Amino acid sequence: METAHSQMKAAPPAFTAFARFVLFGGGVGIASSFAVAALASWMPWVLANALITVVATLLATELHARFTFGGGHATLRQHAQSAGSAAVAYAVTCVAMLVLQQMAAAPGAVLEQVVYLSASALAGVARFMVLRLVVFARNRSQVTPTVRTARSVHATVARTAAPAGPAVLCHAA
Repeated sequence: METAHSQMKAAPPAFTAFARFVLFGGGVGIASSFAVAALASWMPWVLANALITVVATLLATELHARFTFGGGHATLRQHAQSAGSAAVAYAVTCVAMLVLQQMAAAPGAVLEQVVYLSASALAGVARFMVLRLVVFARNRSQVTPTVRTARSVHATVARTAAPAGPAVLCHAA
């Protein structure tokens, strides 16, 4: 019988996880841009964008849970936390563009793209860190205490059940 610890996949190294984060997140982002354009021909663009953003965030979170961070399916809590981090990343890019508009009366398209892509890159790196260290790290850390607790209980039972005496040696496995 497999233990809970052996069923848990090891988290990939940070560089591998980041490459997967970019691949899956970027892939979903590119697919989303085409989906929004297609859906916008049937409904208002704002509604199409909102719908595709929700679907894309759910899909990207599931892909990150399974492949980027080496876990299984994303939980409802992980989906909510991932959506929250995506909302913060969106706010960061909006603030960056608003600051640019305040600082430059008529910024050119190149400057706008530099600011937007820089803000997106910084927000993306921050989002990766949040997902890796907070959102998907909890699954791995919750398994270990359970296994340790089982070992502690086993060791306690072994100590109490063993006959007392100087020749008895008992240690936790």
